[in-house]
Amino acid sequence: MSVLRHGLRFVAGVAIVLALAWGAGLVWFTAGLDDGVPAPDTATDAIVVLTGGKGRITAGLDLLAAGKGRKLFVSGVNPGVTAESIAGPSAGRWAECCIVLGHAADNTIGNAVETARWLAEQHYHSLRLVTANYHMRRALLEFGRVLPSDVTVVPDPVDPGGMPSGLRRVASPVVMIEYTKYLIALVRPLVATDREAGA
Repeated sequence: MSVLRHGLRFVAGVAIVLALAWGAGLVWFTAGLDDGVPAPDTATDAIVVLTGGKGRITAGLDLLAAGKGRKLFVSGVNPGVTAESIAGPSAGRWAECCIVLGHAADNTIGNAVETARWLAEQHYHSLRLVTANYHMRRALLEFGRVLPSDVTVVPDPVDPGGMPSGLRRVASPVVMIEYTKYLIALVRPLVATDREAGA
């Protein structure tokens, strides 16, 4: 019985340590949501918008109009959506010359792969990445794994609104889910390597 008791205590101790580490990481992750845009005046070859959240397309169009990129690439667009419908009737000139839609991606990894291919085709070496602030860390992680080392990524997070401010965001389900996805993305290469080693 004593061995079982010690085993249970050990498992409980490990669970507590993991829970504390997860919670501390969540606080760090949440605090970074208010970092803002690190280089607001920097122009890049392209502006890349990842679909899936409020305000991202509008932010990308505003950056294009401000001359922050030569073209706007929107990754993860549903089939049937056109550049004209994204740009709106008052922005027809952007739809004709400068807006490109990617229809292949259905997740963040796909966004990174789709964008990398398009950048290579255009011979571009810098991009301004537009996505929700809570999604930015994971997006940068996945893009960093796919893009060549000579490609510069400037993060331009969008605050989608609807969440508590400051550290009260720790309790937001959206933030907790995204933080967990970020952790999974971090360890995914290790799991893949272990599987390959055991194959």
